[in-house]
Amino acid sequence: MNFLTVFQADAFERVRWVKQGIPASAVEHIAKRMAMPKERLVLTLGLARATVDRKARENKSLSTDESSRVLGMARLVGQVEFIVEESGNPIGFNAAEWVARWLEQPLPALGGRRPAEFMDTPDGQALVSNLVARMYSGAHA
Repeated sequence: MNFLTVFQADAFERVRWVKQGIPASAVEHIAKRMAMPKERLVLTLGLARATVDRKARENKSLSTDESSRVLGMARLVGQVEFIVEESGNPIGFNAAEWVARWLEQPLPALGGRRPAEFMDTPDGQALVSNLVARMYSGAHA
């Protein structure tokens, strides 16, 4: 899964991917790219580990809801990749690993809560994405 492609895709394309179903194996792929234990990613996204593991073993896709959450994480990483590329210095920066670390940091803009606490719902993911955009634009985050 190419994070930048997910971020730059229009809403119609992302909706199509979600309705088509993201392969369950993408969860492990994303976790590896983020240098994050799969269990932590599953927990952060509010997914059932047994369901994800079973679907991955059976080469099945995730449900629409599960796919939406996974795609939201991929989109967030792609957003950070895009920002770093736009800033002109992407050499040596691993957006996926940075996001994994950043998600665990309590932030004043979230009342001292961690961004990871919001990644299990669409509104929460939008809140976190908006926070990243505000950081990029120089607003207080």
